[in-house]
Amino acid sequence: MRIAIVVGETSGDMLGIGLMKALKKHYPDATFEGIGGPLMEAEGFKSFVPMERLAVMGLVEILGRLFELLKVRKKLVQYWQKNPPDVFIGIDAPEFNTQLEYKLKTSGIKTVHYVSPSVWAWRSKRIHKIKKSVDLMLTLFPFEAKFYQQYDVPVSFVGHNLADSIPFESNADDARQVFQIEANEKVVCLMPGSRGSEVEKLCPIFIQTAELVGKHNPNVRFILPAANDVRKQQIKTLIDEVKPDVKIEVIDGDSKTCMQASDVILLASGTATLEGLLLKKPMIVSYIVSPITAMIMRRLLKQDFISLPNLLAGREVVPEILQENATAENLAYAVNERLEDENLIHQLKETFLFIHKQLKRGANDQAALAIVDLLEPSPIACRTVNSSDIESTRSDDA
Repeated sequence: MRIAIVVGETSGDMLGIGLMKALKKHYPDATFEGIGGPLMEAEGFKSFVPMERLAVMGLVEILGRLFELLKVRKKLVQYWQKNPPDVFIGIDAPEFNTQLEYKLKTSGIKTVHYVSPSVWAWRSKRIHKIKKSVDLMLTLFPFEAKFYQQYDVPVSFVGHNLADSIPFESNADDARQVFQIEANEKVVCLMPGSRGSEVEKLCPIFIQTAELVGKHNPNVRFILPAANDVRKQQIKTLIDEVKPDVKIEVIDGDSKTCMQASDVILLASGTATLEGLLLKKPMIVSYIVSPITAMIMRRLLKQDFISLPNLLAGREVVPEILQENATAENLAYAVNERLEDENLIHQLKETFLFIHKQLKRGANDQAALAIVDLLEPSPIACRTVNSSDIESTRSDDA
């Protein structure tokens, strides 16, 4: 069994390694190739191109790398058309993977896309191209699966592997001991993103926010987990440039422990917001893209929210402070509010627990079973999602 996979960033690498291990339960001798990250490579994945070459965000930002990306995709299509895998699995990276899936499917190769593009939020006409490109869509969230059902796209809601790995009740005391946090201290975790462009835009504002929060409440400690050594050096350089009148501890990785130890998280919109939700932490979500990208997104966006906690709840449960509104003053006000309002925090934890229970499904195994059913279909084993499989995570009571 030859299985081709393409992932585009760290979150895809994490999904890819879990899926590889689950698929090996069914196909012990399977080989895996394509574009993967370090976790997948450690599991025996053969990566033709470094995963980082696909990691680019923004409509305008991608233009600078367009020719390189098109060249990589063309070579992958040519290689797999000559050496067809048993199945191709595109994990996220929709702008890159959807066209790749279309070319491979029209060549007779089974195709799966894991992690739905935000087609339900903007550029909904993409659904027609997706329908022609994939034999199976695997979604992380139930509201996504409902959308695909409306267009008769084969779909399976598998849940999220983060929901499987994080317990319903996490112990903050152990995490606080790691950083030797005193009982009377509050902790704010700053997470300006894992990409260099994100850190460049958000980190200086987050540093200024920490300074304002610290002036308002001297008992607050600030920790900032760096995704890797490159980001750590970038962050330290930015701290030296801003010279805040408050101490910010830059931590080597271990973002989960940092989030567990925190009372409030200030972070970039992305997968980390889901982890914060599953850890039941109050958070403030922020993001900044180029003005042109922001203008285009505002015209195309069909949803009121961009962060996963709000999308899953169907209402605003965490503040989204974006673009020109993402000032240190606005962010500091939101952080201070969540440091002081115990009733708000209690309500938030109940909502997050409700959502967590809906997403905990054994995602890696569910995704592998759906792919096995695609490759070895049988009436009994068919697990393509139906209406009764999908329970909404939205609840007014929650």
